Amino acid sequence: MIAAVFLLYVIVEIAALVIVGNAIGVAWTVLLFLAGSLVGLILMRSQWRRVMDGFRKATRGEGSPSLAVADGALVAAGSALMFVPGLVTSVLGLLLLIPPTRWALRPLAVLLAGKRATAFAAGGDAFAGTVGYAARMRRNGEVIDGEIIVETPETTEYVASNGKELVLEGEILDTDTPTRSRGPQY
Repeated sequence: MIAAVFLLYVIVEIAALVIVGNAIGVAWTVLLFLAGSLVGLILMRSQWRRVMDGFRKATRGEGSPSLAVADGALVAAGSALMFVPGLVTSVLGLLLLIPPTRWALRPLAVLLAGKRATAFAAGGDAFAGTVGYAARMRRNGEVIDGEIIVETPETTEYVASNGKELVLEGEILDTDTPTRSRGPQY
């Protein structure tokens, strides 16, 4: 099966090169191939940024995770096609990297992904709602990062990093003057 697909790919690419080369000339065909590769590289960079922004928005609850996943899959496929040599694969890669084409192909991508994509998107939508709530709460007030530690003299246990009980040895010099401690010595 893989050999048949590869053989079909080679035949289609060679046929496209011969047809385009006969129509516009060899030099223009090479120039067309190089220009397509350059445009593809520029599009890959900008569209991957857009996909990452879509993922970030989805995690904040500002966008749909299913759209972000579908766009990511289409941009990944387009990027992969840009690295496969040939005119046909370059054209297909460019089509997948252009936003209007992705918009039109997005439902097809979800359909082809099947139940896995639907289940993932549904789970992502549910998760995005809770994250979006936290993000909205964060925007409305000041956030102070910290940690709450409740210690009482009866329940506090000092344990060394090796898991054994920490034993502090020393001599109290003056209880009235606060001094800086360098921390426990292990």
